[in-house]
Amino acid sequence: MFERILVAIDGSLESSKTLPAALEMAERFGSAVTVVHVREHAKFEGSDVDLGPDVDPERLVADAVARFTARGIDAHGELRRVSPNETPQQIVQVAADANVDLIVMGTRGMTEWKSIVLGGVANKVVHQAHCPVLLVR
Repeated sequence: MFERILVAIDGSLESSKTLPAALEMAERFGSAVTVVHVREHAKFEGSDVDLGPDVDPERLVADAVARFTARGIDAHGELRRVSPNETPQQIVQVAADANVDLIVMGTRGMTEWKSIVLGGVANKVVHQAHCPVLLVR
């Protein structure tokens, strides 16, 4: 049913909850997995400023991929750099490029009203994705 799964991680506690759900789905359906971490960067006074969390992005992706491969799941990782507010579009683009059947990602557990008002990353991905999106709380 889900031959290819995209797992979007951002280094947050909420994001870390997506890996167990994605592992279970990948094992159940024999899926290949793409792990993606999108880092926002901006120019500030001539310098490139990383706006992401205080985690090593390469290590974050490598550790996530290792969790899948340790369980015999075909997995690879991608790290993408984007301008501020382009994260949702980049997740959707990676999913389309990899022709995935499911996107798994975390949500901050915002109320429905706050999500509509603020237009969170998960909300935007759900509305723009070509495939089902599993949001993990």
